[in-house]
Amino acid sequence: MNLHLDDDELSSCVQCGLCLPHCPTFRITGDESQSPRGRIALMRAVHIDDAPVTFDVRRSFETCVQCRGCESACPSGVQYGHLIEGVRESLASAHVMTPWWQRATLEPLTHPRLLRAGSRVLALLQRVGAVPRRFGLPTLPLRSAPLSSSGNDVYLFTGCVMDAWQRQVHRETQGVIEAAGFTVQVTGDTAPCCGALHAHAGLLDRTRRLAQRAIREMSGDQPILVNSAGCGAAMKDYGRLLGTEEAKAFSKRVYDIGEWLAPRVDRLPSATPLDIRVGVQDPCHLRHVQRAHQSTRVILAPFVRELVELDDEGLCCGAGGAYSVLESTSANSIRERKLAAIGRASPDIVASANPGCSMHLTGAGVVTAHPMTLIYQAITSATQVAMTKTTS
Repeated sequence: MNLHLDDDELSSCVQCGLCLPHCPTFRITGDESQSPRGRIALMRAVHIDDAPVTFDVRRSFETCVQCRGCESACPSGVQYGHLIEGVRESLASAHVMTPWWQRATLEPLTHPRLLRAGSRVLALLQRVGAVPRRFGLPTLPLRSAPLSSSGNDVYLFTGCVMDAWQRQVHRETQGVIEAAGFTVQVTGDTAPCCGALHAHAGLLDRTRRLAQRAIREMSGDQPILVNSAGCGAAMKDYGRLLGTEEAKAFSKRVYDIGEWLAPRVDRLPSATPLDIRVGVQDPCHLRHVQRAHQSTRVILAPFVRELVELDDEGLCCGAGGAYSVLESTSANSIRERKLAAIGRASPDIVASANPGCSMHLTGAGVVTAHPMTLIYQAITSATQVAMTKTTS
């Protein structure tokens, strides 16, 4: 079966195994077929030797979290993310992977009104206690006031699930950007989804269409700021995905909000640090794909009493976009290692710059917050104190 892989990328793996300790599924199973090295061997067998895609082979590809921690560890620079994405696209196109019901659940992400209607139903179910806390959902609003643009210095990409379920984080992010002296143009429904979850599912044609729409709607040369690590990683890849000069230029304008704010953090108002001990959880797509995770520490440090590091070297939490729903047993086993690391660090709160990670950890009882939420709380408290002193 032709998996439509880049032969040079496929042959770049020398099977050294240095990726194994950094692979969450190998860590919980000890099974070679659940490792990047084993999965690449299976890719070669199918792509080059025309081996059949058996149930076990398919499950090997399906159970990958796509955290790409192996890429940070690989001395050969293997682009594993591109390989597993290509495999999933080929198998989904052949209807070997990604069944109809999974495709159907992704459809509302591109239709904001439908997504918001479904979210209101979920909110009502929450109110009557019909949604288990282990799902990690934030308290969903029955109604949420839309965001308003203040200018066009920067775009703030609001996306789909995060806008429906965590719009307050967008509101706080906008507040921080404006406190640094910049106006914000929110994307809202004009660019409803980045296509990351579609790409994870192998539906790359859908991702390409969403990428083209995003590029069209966010024209100009302003920076495009993203406060969801998974979305930012996907949008930075549009240049490779579409292969056009326009897409490459667009991707160069995309920044994780922390990455953009770090060199400008001194423009924010001075504030008394929040009296909390904050553990930093690096989302995989911020650490291993965007390689921008250190910025989280830079922007948080002035605004909290103490930052503490987790000692697991950025091992995946198990969220993986929709992975925590589709492969819940594996996701929960992976999460146990993250929970152990959090327990050893003993923070008051865990800062996570990705909604999937924060919800997955919240489902296990961890208190989480987006880094922008903590910064917003600090500078807002400082402003309120200053106003009180002025009026008194």
